[in-house]
Parts: sequence; C-alpha cells; structure tokens
Amino acid sequence: MNDHYLKKLDRVTAILTQLQSKPIVRAQDLAAKFDVSIRTIYRDVKTLENAGIPIVGEAGSGYSLMDGYRLPPVMFTKEEVLSFITAEKLMQKFLHQSLGNHYQSAMEKVRSVLKYSDKNLIQNIEKQIDVYNYHPKTEDNIQNIIPIILESIAEKKQLHIEYKTIDAKISTRIIEVVGVFFEFNYWYIMAFCMMRKDFRQFRIDRILQIFKTQNPFLQEYGQINDYRQNPNGNKTKVRLLVEKKIIGHLVNSKKYYGLIEEIEREDGFELIFETDWIKEGFPRWLITFADFAEVLEPQSLKDSLRSLLETISKKY
Repeated sequence: MNDHYLKKLDRVTAILTQLQSKPIVRAQDLAAKFDVSIRTIYRDVKTLENAGIPIVGEAGSGYSLMDGYRLPPVMFTKEEVLSFITAEKLMQKFLHQSLGNHYQSAMEKVRSVLKYSDKNLIQNIEKQIDVYNYHPKTEDNIQNIIPIILESIAEKKQLHIEYKTIDAKISTRIIEVVGVFFEFNYWYIMAFCMMRKDFRQFRIDRILQIFKTQNPFLQEYGQINDYRQNPNGNKTKVRLLVEKKIIGHLVNSKKYYGLIEEIEREDGFELIFETDWIKEGFPRWLITFADFAEVLEPQSLKDSLRSLLETISKKY
C-alpha cells in the first residue's frame, strides 16, 4: 500500500472520528483541518458511505451521522461527560504544548462514542466553564519534546541535551531522566546528570537541543517524588518565627519549601523546615515576606539573606 492510500486511510478514519464527535461537521472545516480540497473531502465522505457508514448530508449545514450510530460500543454517564468537559478545560490551560495535539486527538475519540444528546450537552455547557489565575505557557525550542523524554524513561535510554542555564550559559549534558513534573507554571524533568554525578532539575523550555542516545541507564531509579523530596540527602533544618497576619498567605508555598512542623505561639507561628535549597531557593523565597519573619536558625540562612539584601540594595 503506497503513501497516498495510507494518508487517505488515516484521513478517512479521522473524518469518521470527527463525525462521531460533533452533531454537525462542515466540509470546508474538514478541508481546512486536513489541508486538502473540499472535493477531496467529498470523495472521502463517499468512501465512508460506500463502507456502510450512515452519513446524513444537510444542504448548507454539513454532515452528521444517523442518530444511534456509534463506534465502538462504549457508554458514558452524564456525570462522566461533565467531568470530561471540566478536565478538558484544565488540560487546555496547563497541558504542555508538545502533548497538546495528542490530547486533542484522544478527546475527539472520547467525544466520538457519546450519544447524540450528550454531544448537545457538551455544546451547551463547555463555554460556561473556564480556568482563571494561570500564566501563559512558555514556548519550547523543540517540538514534541515531552514524548521524546517519556520514551527515554520507558526505554531506559540516556538523553543528550544542550541546556541554557539561568545566567544564559549553554551547557551540554548526558542525563538519565527519572520523571517529568509541572510546578509554578513550568514543566521540569528530574534527572541524574552524568557530568555532575548527582540529581538535577532541568526546566524544559530551556532545553535547546535533545536527542535520545542508544546508551542504557547505568542504574535503576525509584519514583520521581523520592528524588524531588530528597534529591541529595543533605537537608538543612530551618526555624522561622512568622507573624500571624501573614501566615495565611504561605499556605501552599511553605509546604513546597519543606515544612515539617508548625507551632502556634503568642508572638506568631514557629515554622520548622527541612530543605535542600538553603543556599539559593529558600532565602529568595524568604525575602518575599522577610519583614514579617525572623530566622531563628541556622546562622547560615541569616548570612545568605543579609548578603542577598545587600546585593539588592546596591542596585537600588
């Protein structure tokens, strides 16, 4: 079978999915979606009709499937349909762009098995749901990057990357990826860096080049959360005294930075942390509310905070 017929088969199958996903599908929309002429769409629809698919053509409106016809025989409850719509809105906002087309294709397959009445339910409700308080997605330098990363994890093959650090330097690394995670509006990979001989986080939008090598992993890894919680085993205990009026604003971030205990006192809340980011991350976070907090220990955090404030004051 040549490439022409393979492309036609894929397109005809995709058109059937579109017909099963929506009450009405216009020929011009299909032509634009698959980058072919309207006449080609007419021929593809005719192919489906010759195969016994009950397509109804509505003049000036488009095509639809005869009500009651659906493949495969999967049924969803109305509550499940509504959960799909809500989840889709969340995914549209937070899904990484390299997975976007794959997710959209998967959702079209889900929609294709819904009853006609449920399709109308989707059309009536999906514009009434939205997600706010998010930031625009960052643009990657490489298309399809997360599938490449996930393949390397599944196949246990090392990755070669070129990475731009926070100070704009370019670094070449060989890494063994443990997992992928989303945090504070960015996608990251947790990996063992062969150059550093330690675990490192890499922000995906800063990867300039990537390719999967044929070199197998040199060691076995556990779950990603094992390494995010304790990437190198060298945690530092931190004690802060925080004023009560600010504690409500730290609900999520204090857990992220390693909160292990919270004690209410007359003069505020004593927060106890175990953190790996004592040199950089923790003092930069602390500076955002430092006027409402006191560092009880360690002295090294006080020194780091003082040095950071001095650097800032020189600039202003």
